[in-house]
Amino acid sequence: MRNGPAGRRPIKLSWRAVRVLVLGGTAFLGRHVVEAATQRGHTVTTLTRGRTNPDLFPELERLRGDRETDLSALEGRSFDVAIDTSGYLPRVVSKSASLLAPRIERYLFVSTLSVYEDAPRLDESTQTRRLLDPESENVTADYGPLKALCEKVVEEAFPGRAIVIRPGLVVGRYDYTGRFGYWPRRVEQGGDVLAPGRPETRIWLLDVRDLAGWMVDLAESGTTGVYNAAGPDAPLSMAKLLQACRQVTASDARFTWVEDAFLLGHGVIPYSELPLWVPELDGGYPLVDVNKAIADGLTFRPIAETIRDVLEGDSGFDLQTTRSFGWARPPAGLTAERERRLLADWRQVHPSS
Repeated sequence: MRNGPAGRRPIKLSWRAVRVLVLGGTAFLGRHVVEAATQRGHTVTTLTRGRTNPDLFPELERLRGDRETDLSALEGRSFDVAIDTSGYLPRVVSKSASLLAPRIERYLFVSTLSVYEDAPRLDESTQTRRLLDPESENVTADYGPLKALCEKVVEEAFPGRAIVIRPGLVVGRYDYTGRFGYWPRRVEQGGDVLAPGRPETRIWLLDVRDLAGWMVDLAESGTTGVYNAAGPDAPLSMAKLLQACRQVTASDARFTWVEDAFLLGHGVIPYSELPLWVPELDGGYPLVDVNKAIADGLTFRPIAETIRDVLEGDSGFDLQTTRSFGWARPPAGLTAERERRLLADWRQVHPSS
């Protein structure tokens, strides 16, 4: 039995050193996967275009290539497992999967909970979305259906040898979206903070270090199959998150809870302008069943550790990075002026708030 990092319970594995190919590896999740695998003594090779953080990991073998146009760097190479953190289009994933199928034991593909049809509870058997336009490669509009097709491509190339991970919101250091980091940084500033919806609304998020470490666990153990990956295991409300941010930062932040209907009526964009906010009027968050992942070793560190790590680390955001992933937009969150105007308008209607 090998002990995991602080905050993780021991996991039973038949550990062995493996040769890991990471498709990606220099931005957010991929970067954490590389760090976790190298810290455990595995032989890690990355394949990237060399555009995002090109100077990272100089001690490793770093192959250059484009998944869409040039995979020649992988020809004649063999590995134990490939970890695909950067696959979004089925035809692109098909190229790497078909090339590597005769040369590696297993292929771990990072998908998303967005593959599922809307349902109040999501487990691995929930129906996945279909792509309505078979010609679409619009990752923004058809993210979930395209990822579902990517899963199918991987499973066809690696029958009985594929690992598919379906994460929810992944948060932590190097996140270039701001979808979580907005809250620790905003609470740290103190003052009047607009808090969305009801305090008791449950939210879902998973520390990137827990996800990356567990993915390496699966690479070591020889496991295959499909897994949901969301957290934490104990219910986390929006109020608990904001209180934890205030406690960690020792700020004087004061939370004003503003109703969903008011925010929607003022054109506030869920998840974009107010990270983690999914209006209950739109159904709210579904319940995510992660029992299978927990049974196979996924664990969750305290939320305070995630908050500290985000505050202590660089967000990793730059506009060029987001463009390379297809998202040419600034990080999520309200501007200070937008927040002030919304709070002022809310208090005109609810002066005691």
